[in-house]
Amino acid sequence: MADTSTTAPAQPAEDELAPKGSGRVITREMTLMLVVPPALVAAVFGAFVWWRQTADLDSVEAQQLRWSELRRLGVEHVQLTVMAALIVVAVAVPLGVLLTRGRFRAAAPVVIGIANAGQAAPSVGLIVLLFLWLDGGFWTAIWALSLYGILPVLRNTIVGIQGVDPTLVEAGRGLGMTNLATLGKVELPLAVPVIMSGVRTALVLIAGTASLACFIDAGGLGEVLQTGITLFRFSLMVTGAVLIALIALLIEWLGRVLELATRPKGI
Repeated sequence: MADTSTTAPAQPAEDELAPKGSGRVITREMTLMLVVPPALVAAVFGAFVWWRQTADLDSVEAQQLRWSELRRLGVEHVQLTVMAALIVVAVAVPLGVLLTRGRFRAAAPVVIGIANAGQAAPSVGLIVLLFLWLDGGFWTAIWALSLYGILPVLRNTIVGIQGVDPTLVEAGRGLGMTNLATLGKVELPLAVPVIMSGVRTALVLIAGTASLACFIDAGGLGEVLQTGITLFRFSLMVTGAVLIALIALLIEWLGRVLELATRPKGI
């Protein structure tokens, strides 16, 4: 007798969920990555708000931990981070692309070496050097943070483009694409995951280093931390450290979301 049984269609793995036609697989790990960090930030910040509302603070602590003051410093910290990150991307990505083209490739090791040397220097030393040269203020801190964060994006741009399969590039040229079209339609889309990983690393570096901007009168949440250390107020030290860590964690999460959103389908 012929076997009339039918085989049930294969079900997708439990940890892989892909919207129909999206071409992009969302794993359980990605879901946790997208959900856990903002939930953790919200929980810790909620605990801080509860502590701030119920803590018995002296006059100095109450003055420094006013909500209006924390909001102002938090906005300044985010402005420093975002502005420096935009400058880093605007400079490092085109420079990284240029260093993978033609005769400029020979200069790539030299530029990477200079960038490595710059990042190896202590961040506070770089900020102080620029302060001595340009005086203090917001833009001096921006240039210092930009110089400090440029290496990960520059290096990952070069590595990402150099890692593209040469046969794909040749196939594009075989279809009649110009060098510029091949770069825009083949090389850069395939290099995006590596480049965005560098951008995410730079964001975290900049967000943490921005706490030092207070030393040159550029604002940021480092002021709370500095005041706590100077006056030996434990509550101020913990507040500054926690809020800076939460901003860094949230920015790192936003970088992951952006990395996932810009990743080409099928990668």
